[in-house]
Amino acid sequence: MLDDFINQFWPSTIDGLSLGAIYALVALGYTMVYGVLRLINFAHADIFMIGTFAALWTVRTAGIDQAGGIALIGVVVLMAVVAGAVSGGGAMLLEVAAYRPLRKRGASRLAALISAIGASIFIQQLFGTVIIHKVFGTSKEGGKLDVNEHFKKLTNVVDAGPIQISNDKLIVFFGAVLMMVALDQFVNRTKLGRGIRSTAQDPETAVLMGVNIDRVVTVTFLVGGIMAGVAAALYMVRFETTNYFVGFLLGIKAFTAAVLGGIGNIRGALAGGFLLGLLETYGSSLFGSGWRDVVAFSVLILVLMFRPTGILGESLQQARA
Repeated sequence: MLDDFINQFWPSTIDGLSLGAIYALVALGYTMVYGVLRLINFAHADIFMIGTFAALWTVRTAGIDQAGGIALIGVVVLMAVVAGAVSGGGAMLLEVAAYRPLRKRGASRLAALISAIGASIFIQQLFGTVIIHKVFGTSKEGGKLDVNEHFKKLTNVVDAGPIQISNDKLIVFFGAVLMMVALDQFVNRTKLGRGIRSTAQDPETAVLMGVNIDRVVTVTFLVGGIMAGVAAALYMVRFETTNYFVGFLLGIKAFTAAVLGGIGNIRGALAGGFLLGLLETYGSSLFGSGWRDVVAFSVLILVLMFRPTGILGESLQQARA
């Protein structure tokens, strides 16, 4: 086992970083909504799923065939823009339809949690029984859809002995990093970003200071949805397949990443995503690919047992004190 880990260290690290980048982008939606509403938005995984369908629809509608090189970057940007817009719009609609009425009536967090689970099931069934057949015209078992016919065979951009990085992994990593930097600047430097941070720290005082809570919540869902949509486009570049329940397992792992980094802490979600991706791939090298999911959920259990605030969650707790 140890020999396999040593031999596969660099490929596992590269795979882990590209996978962790996707986890981190999806985890941002969980952590932002929790920071503002103290709500675990379990339907966020399905917002990601919607983004994968939007990305696939984009390349099919545009008639893209065997894109590679610089053209592949352009295709990814197009996919990310469309998927981000669709997922962002879906997240806003979810907030208006499923959460805002409960918030206006002063419903308990348990009611909002149940609403999130119901919305998740509704979205899955809508895509599994209607969209996947009416829009994409597939009758495949499980509703599996592929995008690989639209891309050229992937090539290594970096080839230095044991370090080999293919163009899809490089695009995923740097695309995710650019979105993370943009989000960090938005939250820390813009007026709306300050509104999000103030609402997360003390919503009562934020209202007294003139912050429009409804607008802040809507923007939070929009931004989280955009991040999920971009993650969906990158996921399609990396794995080239989707289905109506693709967000289920990935969503749980992204939630694990958010908890690992510190739920409610944006930079913690980023750190947690990359760390979880690395732990998964390293675990696969050590114990075999069948243990990949076991490693991820073992991390969740251990974090909840020994450090429930997460890696960077302590600073957020101090800010609220």
